Amino acid sequence: MTAELLSTNNAIETCITKGIHRDTIRTVNKNMPDPVALYELADLFKLFGDSTRIGILWALSESEMCVCDLCALLKMKQPAVSHQLKNLKQSRVVKARRDGKIVYYSLDDEHIRRLLNLGMEHIREP
Repeated sequence: MTAELLSTNNAIETCITKGIHRDTIRTVNKNMPDPVALYELADLFKLFGDSTRIGILWALSESEMCVCDLCALLKMKQPAVSHQLKNLKQSRVVKARRDGKIVYYSLDDEHIRRLLNLGMEHIREP
């Protein structure tokens, strides 16, 4: 079944005819993650919904850094940065490494760097 689309200025395009495309639904359904995985993915993306966390992640995508350096870079107080780092670490987005009295933070893996870069690429598109 081919669906015609109704398009008016800023309105949402909707089908003129009613009906479903069973083959499409069947194909997509085979690749749909289970509800738990979708929930976990939504939680991951929530972490990217805060500009403070994005600033921390962007900085850590450039270099491993300690809390003091992050505070100086972002012009924020230590408790605020530490709170965000705790959340990011619990979500396995950043990891920590102790070197004597200093704890260094870095991105947990390359996936996070790629997500940041893809997001930046998307918003910079014309």
